Amino acid sequence: MMKPLLLAAAAAAGALALAAATPLAGQPSLASPQGSLAPKPKAKAWQATITRTPRGHLIGNPEADGRLIEFISYTCPHCAQFAIEGEPAIELALLGPGKLALEVRPVIRNAIDLTVSLLAQCGDPAGFKTRHQVLMLSQSDWLARAQNAPQSQQQIWARGDKAARMNMASALGLSAMLAKRGQSQAEIDACLMDDAAAKALIRNARDDYDEFAVPGTPSFALDGKLLADVHSWKALYPVLSARFAPQAPG
Repeated sequence: MMKPLLLAAAAAAGALALAAATPLAGQPSLASPQGSLAPKPKAKAWQATITRTPRGHLIGNPEADGRLIEFISYTCPHCAQFAIEGEPAIELALLGPGKLALEVRPVIRNAIDLTVSLLAQCGDPAGFKTRHQVLMLSQSDWLARAQNAPQSQQQIWARGDKAARMNMASALGLSAMLAKRGQSQAEIDACLMDDAAAKALIRNARDDYDEFAVPGTPSFALDGKLLADVHSWKALYPVLSARFAPQAPG
């Protein structure tokens, strides 16, 4: 029977990570070096490879042995928690070495999700991971502003149209957040005004539901199959450990 991997204590954005830590007795580590200690040629850092897909963004080696789809809502606190705990661990242990590719697909549950998802995908695909992380890791701040806004303001935002998206992004500090990281205000405004992109996000989320019957967020599909009852890093970790643990020789 394949033993579970050690959850390493490598700090990455304040999260636990599956990195090169000392395994528990008798337990292999997914990130542990194997074989000779002689220097090896530097491998490609696949976590920097990001491509746009029909329904999201793919991070990592497009030809990786495994592919994980992460269905997230930007207004889901459990998704933000996964971004803190799970994403850095996966990046260090699986994305970087090219063993796994991670596709992030947004689930549109409300007008705020729509606005934030437009901002996450706005601009060069190479910058998606940074935008995604910035928006997720600051969720507690901007979501609290949204929840504490006057009811009249929330009703305007709920329309989800161009004017509502522009107003929301400004009031919640989302546009300013991305602008501080070098994105032009003209590009941000153009993305928020893009009705075709907004409709595509809604359509893609519906297609994902039809294909995978996504029950909630976060949810995950590994190698094309939805993982039942897996909605957290704690639940996903043993699945990835079993899938990617080194096989014993012979």
